[in-house]
Amino acid sequence: MAATPPAPNTDTRDRILDAAERLFVEHGFDGTSMRMITGAANANLAAVNYHFGSKDALVQAVFRRRLTALNQRRLAALDRLETDAAGEPLKPSRIVEAFFGNALELAADTEQGGRTFMRLLARTYNEPNAFVRQFLAEEYAEVMDRFLGALFRALPEVPRAEILWRFHFMIGAMAFAIAGLGGLSELIDDLPKDDDPARLLPRLMSFLLGGLRAPLPGAATAPTN
Repeated sequence: MAATPPAPNTDTRDRILDAAERLFVEHGFDGTSMRMITGAANANLAAVNYHFGSKDALVQAVFRRRLTALNQRRLAALDRLETDAAGEPLKPSRIVEAFFGNALELAADTEQGGRTFMRLLARTYNEPNAFVRQFLAEEYAEVMDRFLGALFRALPEVPRAEILWRFHFMIGAMAFAIAGLGGLSELIDDLPKDDDPARLLPRLMSFLLGGLRAPLPGAATAPTN
């Protein structure tokens, strides 16, 4: 039987990215060494340096590989909504669906690595790594500006600070759900042991929209959707 030929150069880069992504989910950025990454990728340190130059650059490449496309889909969805609205404010629920729906769709991808990446992103929201947080703030700048601006216009009667809090809570709920049930299943005995994205994600979207529609603190009415 003929020996398997060595993987092309591009395969080496992808193997490094895949390995780093998985290990960052499991161990965090600081807990993952370059030795761990090269071992999991069946590569050497020279290959990592050739393709990325440094661990920080590798971290950025891991995020950009999927986050850039995700944010482009979000902005494209918002563009379509605004075009159809012809200058009128959008329905808040449609804005939420454009932002979170694309993320949840990626999280449902168990074949091409989308779910692994979204679990990494979810972990990052709660991991105190200043370099990664600053990088993500820059990557999200345009998306957050556009989506929050759309929500401000859609909900002029809601204080902007309240919209910011609700968006913050919604991102947190999504991150927790995508990261896995984890310790919560140990606290709630009857919690269904079902994290199938096909069933979890529609349930989560319903919860996020419910949070957006909740009455304002001290008010009897809820924002319109």
